[in-house]
Amino acid sequence: MKATRLGAAGLVTALLGTLVAATPANATPRTTSTDTTTCTTDAATPKRQFRAMWISSVVNIDWPSKASQTSPDRVAAQQAEYRGLLDLAERLHHNAVVVQVRPTADALWPSPYEPWSEYLTGTRGQDPGWDPLAFLVDESHKRNLEFHAWFNPYRVSMPAPGGAGADLNLLAPGHPARQHPDWTFAYPPAGVAGSRLYYNPGIPEVREFVQTAMMDAVRRYDVDGVHFDDYFYPYPSGTHQVPDDATFAAHNRGFTDRADWRRDNINLLIQEMNGKIKAAKPWVKFGVSPFGIWRNKTADPLGSDTTGSQSYDIISADTRKWIKQEWIDYVVPQLYWYIGQYPAADYARLVPWWAETVRGTRVQLYIGQADYKSGDPAYGPYWQNPRELSDHLTLNRSYPEVQGNVHFSAVQVRANRLGATDIYAAEHYSRPALVPAMPHLPAKPLLFPVVTKAARQADGVRLTWRQPADGAGPLGTATSYAIYRFDGTTLPGRCDTADAAHLVDTVRATPGGTQSWVDTTAAPGQRYTYQVTALDRSANESPASPPAFSLR
Repeated sequence: MKATRLGAAGLVTALLGTLVAATPANATPRTTSTDTTTCTTDAATPKRQFRAMWISSVVNIDWPSKASQTSPDRVAAQQAEYRGLLDLAERLHHNAVVVQVRPTADALWPSPYEPWSEYLTGTRGQDPGWDPLAFLVDESHKRNLEFHAWFNPYRVSMPAPGGAGADLNLLAPGHPARQHPDWTFAYPPAGVAGSRLYYNPGIPEVREFVQTAMMDAVRRYDVDGVHFDDYFYPYPSGTHQVPDDATFAAHNRGFTDRADWRRDNINLLIQEMNGKIKAAKPWVKFGVSPFGIWRNKTADPLGSDTTGSQSYDIISADTRKWIKQEWIDYVVPQLYWYIGQYPAADYARLVPWWAETVRGTRVQLYIGQADYKSGDPAYGPYWQNPRELSDHLTLNRSYPEVQGNVHFSAVQVRANRLGATDIYAAEHYSRPALVPAMPHLPAKPLLFPVVTKAARQADGVRLTWRQPADGAGPLGTATSYAIYRFDGTTLPGRCDTADAAHLVDTVRATPGGTQSWVDTTAAPGQRYTYQVTALDRSANESPASPPAFSLR
């Protein structure tokens, strides 16, 4: 009978026979149960941990560089810059990138709703002659990095000089804000230093428009996540008030307290955006990176033991509610403070507060790390400690709710001031890791791969495998694969893949039935045992393949 005629259970039974047939007589047997809940694991090599860096495009912070705009071959220069950042991510065993694709009500893709971003060419609205977002997603996936598209919902311009400031006429021709000036306000007021334009979150048509503009990218590109930062209502500037008296009068929806109404405007944005993402692509994750303090305990008994600014009050962001209502899949609070001796916002006080806040919900917690402060004298003596960031990641281990970190930002990670990046990478990212699975996202079971060859060649050991019944019937589709390696010839047991001690790589699935990978770190003459698992696009993992052996 052909394998394709077997039912799923029958196929698994048939494939299990290869385990016996392929096992050397001297292989060391171990238990083969797949339950790893009772395994002892090494906290320094977690099997699953979200690891990423923010790649910011606004004012050319990370990518593309300002210099690339005048390069003789601008497209080639910008592509090379991005590949260089992905090289960095790979070296650090990251598994995702968070890339800003809509920095100021513009687009890094050919959007039918908004103009081309000025950060590509130096000119607002100028067609760059290529599709950057398609390239960004494709190159990330080639490295098996998740691509989280980072959008800023309401910011329309950056301050002058350099940005358009409060002048609508300096925006790109045909800009929606020029067509609908009533959709915008300037804050601080025009003529005040730092003034810029925002879309008004209180206008229903604005909320609908910005969602439509962002969803265009979600629908057209193979993004893995949608990501918002901490910009909703503008951060306060002096005593200036957000000019929304007329908007509140026209669209208050029965609210009598303006602060509650503003928070509800942002609540609606988050709730509606999540619904639209899941309706279009149920597997796409939605995350927000808020300011690190929701509320202080002195203002609200549910708040943290801090005294700093409160996002609930100053930017109308009720992040705790978004978690408790499960309107988001993950949260990345920006805990850009050091450990100890800082009562306004001590990192060691905030991590447990956020851990408790997500506890009992399906929202995953990652921590935003301030790599930009490390080694910069402007931020004081604590940030002159090269171990500060690594100490943050060590503290995180005490809270199982903390499932990863995102570093701000890419060029600061690369700068490696004080050697801080090297330190935390060696102590916490020494092995690859899978992104955390999200059980609430839709999934189908995956069959285990079958390794058909483990052959020694000049540059290492080449593994070749196939994924049976990939995506057929009730079975899931393999998006990527995890490869485990063990010294000698052995039968790996249930605990041998419980952490990343034996995880040597993850690779993206390629078109066609046969998959291949070369272990370039295999020592000549050394015997190895390999296992491969399949992962779907939500990082759900299949059982491990029958072991394959490299005997020379």
